[in-house]
Amino acid sequence: MTMTMTFTTTHARVAMAISGWLAVAATAAPAASPLRWIPVLLFVCFGPGFALLFPQPGNLRPAARLEALALTAPVSLSLAALVSTSLFLVKGFSGTSFMVSLAAFTTIAALLPGLPLPAATRGAIERSRKPVKRR
Repeated sequence: MTMTMTFTTTHARVAMAISGWLAVAATAAPAASPLRWIPVLLFVCFGPGFALLFPQPGNLRPAARLEALALTAPVSLSLAALVSTSLFLVKGFSGTSFMVSLAAFTTIAALLPGLPLPAATRGAIERSRKPVKRR
């Protein structure tokens, strides 16, 4: 009997949630170590955006996948700016509190369905139109 493992939506959601906590764990490494800053940088730049924008219900059209991929980093960095500003305003900013806040947000966002994307809905509308017959 052969077992094949397919990457499902559930696997993607679990991977997104775990990525934040792995980045939090990486903060225990020495400050100048690549084992610390590479996972933290990758998570801060892409983790929250992936959790918000992926996975989308159904198969996305190529334009919608490209749109989601292009929006991942700006959404993640915007959320990081909001979290860090909020922590500064309440005088509670630290590297650990910042990372734990982003990891918790990402975990919660991974439990929710992805945000709808304009290209995905536009594609659905375009497919529903009937082609015009020319004579």
